[in-house]
Amino acid sequence: MFILINLFVKQLFKSFLNLVPILAVVLLFQIFIVRQPIPDVANLIIGTLFVILGLTLFTQGLEQSLFPIGDSMAYAFARKGSLFWLLVFAFCLGFGTTIAEPALIAVADEAASIAAQGDMIEHTALAQEHYSLGLRLTIALSVGVAIVIGVLRIIRGWSLPYLIIGGYCGVVTMSFFAPSEIIGLAFDSGGVTTSTITVPLVTALGVGLASAIKGRNPITDGFGLIAFASLTPIIFVMVYGMLI
Repeated sequence: MFILINLFVKQLFKSFLNLVPILAVVLLFQIFIVRQPIPDVANLIIGTLFVILGLTLFTQGLEQSLFPIGDSMAYAFARKGSLFWLLVFAFCLGFGTTIAEPALIAVADEAASIAAQGDMIEHTALAQEHYSLGLRLTIALSVGVAIVIGVLRIIRGWSLPYLIIGGYCGVVTMSFFAPSEIIGLAFDSGGVTTSTITVPLVTALGVGLASAIKGRNPITDGFGLIAFASLTPIIFVMVYGMLI
């Protein structure tokens, strides 16, 4: 029990240190550039404490739950030797984690609202809901495909730079044909998919799989799945914009 408390206190201190640069920037600009008193100091302090506690609990959750789950599942599928079920698991992991991303939900809802204001869709709640859901499903599908490609790359030993360069060449080409209204959203979609839920599980899967397969190096082969998860949404959202 004492060891757990000690680890928790150390993680709290680490979270505080990670937050110090942000607080320093805000306070310095508030005091020396804006030159106004800090509004509602009590809420600022309470909010900061909540952020530190949240970061600590989130980090502990990753270390004790998500990372071990990703590693163990990767090892299990590698030992079983079933490529089909490994790829099914990879797709479901990418799709499931992305569809639940809070950042993606927020961006999709905002995109639906702006699309309605720009007369791209009807000015109804139902139309906006359908647009938002369609966008989320498209991006989640793209990440599922991305993780499948990343897993195949690890298994087959494909070159990561060639795949990434080829993918972005395709993105540049598609940007000439996609509606101008969707291009910015497409590029932003690549960023919102790599957030708090997706990254830990996908990274653990890649590293665990590379560690379990003979001849693969976890450092050189285990990473790179997130790059695909950032690339494929751009392509899929452009296609989504062309179709609708």
